[in-house]
Amino acid sequence: MSHNALMKHLPLIELTRGGTLECQHLGSVAVVNSKGRLLAHAGDPYWLTFSRSTLKALQALPFMEAGGPAQFGFGARQMAMLCASHNGEDMHVAETQAMLEKAGLTYKALRCGCHVPYIFAQLEQAPSPGQVFDERHNNCSGKHAGFLAYCVQHGLGLDDYVAPEHPLQQAIRRDVARAAGMDANDFKMGIDGCSAPNYALPLANLARAYARLASGARDAEFGESFSALGEAMTSHPDLVSGTGRNDLAFMRIGRGDWVTKIGADGVQVVGSKSRGEAVALKIMDANKPALYAATVEVLDQMGWLDDAQQAELAPWRAAEILNVRGAVVGQRRAAFRLQAGT
Repeated sequence: MSHNALMKHLPLIELTRGGTLECQHLGSVAVVNSKGRLLAHAGDPYWLTFSRSTLKALQALPFMEAGGPAQFGFGARQMAMLCASHNGEDMHVAETQAMLEKAGLTYKALRCGCHVPYIFAQLEQAPSPGQVFDERHNNCSGKHAGFLAYCVQHGLGLDDYVAPEHPLQQAIRRDVARAAGMDANDFKMGIDGCSAPNYALPLANLARAYARLASGARDAEFGESFSALGEAMTSHPDLVSGTGRNDLAFMRIGRGDWVTKIGADGVQVVGSKSRGEAVALKIMDANKPALYAATVEVLDQMGWLDDAQQAELAPWRAAEILNVRGAVVGQRRAAFRLQAGT
């Protein structure tokens, strides 16, 4: 990446130690309404970024539009799992198993791979000797169970459902483009950690898609699907993420109004149901504390927070940097002001 390209970003979060600047986390922000109007920004609001797991709610659109939840008996909990980057806790594994059973499949059909469940890193614990995990513990297993159900519904091949040329993935590409207000032919594609195709979108278009998702029934094109997905996510944020996780905390603090999703490598999106607006951020070095702090600062500057929410989100600002003895040794602070959209 060229130096000139990076210059489009701004320092969003700064760290000081002993009053001296030590670190800067560069990034960009876009705040957009459901019509695609840029309301506010910092850095480059059109920066092309892989959507990573923020894409999951949009990847569910073909299944939702085809009446998949009704056909397979997926309730709100299982629709939340379609959008989840979960911890692999027992509740997540149980919901994934139920989804697979309703589609007449076993976990061996999943093509997401297996990793140690996130809950262990969250709790700073190691798995017990002899513990065995499978694809249901993968943070993307709910999404993949939905992928498989769509394939069963439409009589499509199961072995290669993550291949970019598979009809499922082509349907996803089509619907993501529609939701983001883009031409599918313009998409830059990569392969995500779970082996499914992922798309790079300008931040403003990613925000627009989440503004529409949060708008729910008010969306003329995907209203019923967006309403069901948004309600599922805000009603069951523990399934969307899990114990100790950001999406769980933010959606609870949003009191049902905020549809939020974290993506790997420094991406976060927050949509407001009442406003029909959404915020999309990218932290270029993928630093999670900086991403969380920048997101809280954007919500603050946009006037989305009341006093109680300010207090509840304070830990996510992580304003004080502590050493291993618990002494305050530095500060983490916002370094940007949002500019009005154009």
